[in-house]
Amino acid sequence: MLIAGVDEAGRGPLAGAVIAAAVILDPAYPIEGVTDSKKLTAKRRERLEVEIQQQAKAWAIGRAEVEEIDEINILQASLLAMSRAVEGLSISPVHVQVDGNQCPAVNCSVEAIINGDALVPAIGAASILAKVARDRELMALDEQYPEYGFARHKGYPTRAHFAALEEHGASPVHRRSFAPVRRIINR
Repeated sequence: MLIAGVDEAGRGPLAGAVIAAAVILDPAYPIEGVTDSKKLTAKRRERLEVEIQQQAKAWAIGRAEVEEIDEINILQASLLAMSRAVEGLSISPVHVQVDGNQCPAVNCSVEAIINGDALVPAIGAASILAKVARDRELMALDEQYPEYGFARHKGYPTRAHFAALEEHGASPVHRRSFAPVRRIINR
């Protein structure tokens, strides 16, 4: 049975897209060390990313842009990114398992599993692909907007990020619907 694991990265940050991944693992090629991406170092995630992409039966990335996040809210944008990841798979799954407690709209059965990224290898693999893709994107945004320090905090609400927002205002990649960004814009 083809089961896809799905997870997202980037719900909490103040900037950048929310990125999701869908992965159908090949039971003939188990991947050692796959778990919740937050429990792994960046180097370990990057090594596992290559292994997952080479060994999985199928994988895909989906995303929802800052404008979509601001228009429909971060939860709905996360679910949209997940749906897009599943739609992007080269093989259609018969079942989807998602990390968390909400299910995206997909064309097969779907279940939400709390802490799924630590419990289900395919969700853990999706967690790793989504996190590496989003981190890479924030590194690129750091080159475009170096004054915000995206390479260091990846858009999360850190003291340094708030200081940069205070000094420079919001960039085009900041989520205007998020209260801390909206407060600075409205001043």
